[in-house]
Amino acid sequence: MKTIVWDVDDVLNNLMRTWFEGYWVPLHPDCPISYREISENPPHDLLGASKSEYLASLDEFRLSEIAKEMPPVPEILAWFQQYGSHFRHIALTATPLCAAPVSASWVMCHFGQWIRTFHLIPSPRQGEKIVIYDQSKDDFLRWWGKGDILVDDSPVNVIAAEALEIQTVLIPRPWNQSRLTLAEVLDVLTELAQ
Repeated sequence: MKTIVWDVDDVLNNLMRTWFEGYWVPLHPDCPISYREISENPPHDLLGASKSEYLASLDEFRLSEIAKEMPPVPEILAWFQQYGSHFRHIALTATPLCAAPVSASWVMCHFGQWIRTFHLIPSPRQGEKIVIYDQSKDDFLRWWGKGDILVDDSPVNVIAAEALEIQTVLIPRPWNQSRLTLAEVLDVLTELAQ
């Protein structure tokens, strides 16, 4: 049985879009871009904000009720309902340590029928001192040695996983230039997972 490694934010959910449209824009009505114009992640330069201002806003959002109630991506949930039982699944996310309990709870609430483990690469925050086991997702995947397919929205993570000879699926988002639709990507995932 193959093991699929799932990123959480912007793969299983629409974190960036929900944060941007429901949290950032209402507080910054003069924001110069739309969600579709977020061509880089992190997008602080595009927003005309400092990286620390962007991260503070995103972290505040991650701990909000809006984030806790964020629905899963419908097409991803439908894929799990149809194909999820044919594979093992883990969540592998890069999020700040303060938001990890909320993220883990969200994953288990919506995908716990299939995803049984939650792994974290803590996103560093200024002034925070934590033990670091892995610097990146590929560090974790190299150590763990059991992932067959990585599903992520970051081209950097996809390239790094491919270097480890892990098959990859890039979820289309404005910042990654994917040329496939989400439906096409899920078809590719189904074929890879067979």
